[in-house]
Amino acid sequence: MKNKYKFNIKAAAASVGAALLFAVIGRMLLWFMLYIPPYDKSIKWAIENIGSTPIVTAAAIFIFVISYRKLDQRDLKRDQDGKNSGGSENKKSYKFFRTIRLSFILAFLQSLGLMLCFVIAGHLLAYVLIEYTSYDRTLIWIVNNIGSTPVIAIFGCLLFLALFFWTSRNMIMYLKEIRYGLQQLGAGKLDYVIPVKAADELGEIASSINVLGEQFNQLLQDERNAEKSKNDLITGVSHDLRTPLTSILGFLELIDQDRYQDEVELRYFVNIAYEKSKHLKRLIDDLFEYTKLNNGMPLELSELDIVGFALQLAEEFVPSLEKAKMSCNILTKESTLFIMADGDLLARAYDNLMTNAIQYGSSGKIIDLQIENRQDRAVIRIINYGEQIPAQDVPFIFDRFYRVDRSRSTESGSGGTGLGLAITKSIIEAQNGRISVSSTAKETIFEMSFPLAQQKT
Repeated sequence: MKNKYKFNIKAAAASVGAALLFAVIGRMLLWFMLYIPPYDKSIKWAIENIGSTPIVTAAAIFIFVISYRKLDQRDLKRDQDGKNSGGSENKKSYKFFRTIRLSFILAFLQSLGLMLCFVIAGHLLAYVLIEYTSYDRTLIWIVNNIGSTPVIAIFGCLLFLALFFWTSRNMIMYLKEIRYGLQQLGAGKLDYVIPVKAADELGEIASSINVLGEQFNQLLQDERNAEKSKNDLITGVSHDLRTPLTSILGFLELIDQDRYQDEVELRYFVNIAYEKSKHLKRLIDDLFEYTKLNNGMPLELSELDIVGFALQLAEEFVPSLEKAKMSCNILTKESTLFIMADGDLLARAYDNLMTNAIQYGSSGKIIDLQIENRQDRAVIRIINYGEQIPAQDVPFIFDRFYRVDRSRSTESGSGGTGLGLAITKSIIEAQNGRISVSSTAKETIFEMSFPLAQQKT
């Protein structure tokens, strides 16, 4: 997005005043110098061939540009140092006044103008000293033996260099400050911020370096978070795999050592080991699917009627609902509602949410499945009226290996692995969807939304 540069009214008004004051003083100075040789001839020639008004006008414009730039830079520095949001209108100005080229041109012209002023002042001083003081012999000897022109030339050149170094000192110091900032970033201090003291290209460079440092810092933080996430995943997997595996090994050891009383107890031990093995397989399958989803598993997207899809899947859950003595109501005003989705993966997400609703909402006896078209998005809400999810657990409900009640048995449902809702979230977000959860004492709502497919005409 391009910056919109605005005129700094306060700086412009002050600069106009300075230019007018200089014009008045300059005109008086020209009139005074008409009577002082050798300037009288040069000034008369300039006035006769150029005109006093163009000369004074050009000088006034020059003073206006210098004054405006100085005042504008001061306002910029004040706003950034004070973090004053109220001065944001003055932080941008016409681009002409904020370029590094203009900075060097103004430094050159300032040095040249000051040098001329000092040379003229020195020449006038020498003229006064020769006419009215006892230093006339020394000055006359210098003029006769060396010449006034070489003295003025040498003095002017040395003075110009000194003045140019002085007028350009801020730019040089700022360049050193930018270099120091780069050295800090190179040393690994990515949170170092170079102060943006200018609005020209140097300020843009400093701002770009700050953005680059911030991005590198964010990438480093993301890398650290990814490493931590990987370690957490390994820790969680190790913990969840060890629990059923330890149980399986324990019962197999009892069987191997014939430490059972009869065939009934043997079958009991085998059944427990078998159930633990199935739970272990579910965990491995869920972990494998979660890893595939987060590594960018390719999707097979196609137009899908979410209304018909929900009706079909609700029919498949009738046995599970009847076993839990529950019923499912489909509530929608839409006959069809098309989205772009991978049907198989979406069925997996729906399965996880319905299993979760049956497992934890059985006391409510009813599951409501609402489908609506809301602002060109298909919104699906799965509502159960069972136990409430504690408010402190809601923000973490989609985190992997997170369980609301860690003491709850994990004998049934893929949610028992602690990966079911994490997989659901990954599936939905991979298909440009969103999912959220809210829970009160009355109801728990899982809401999914997908952008509608663009119908072909």
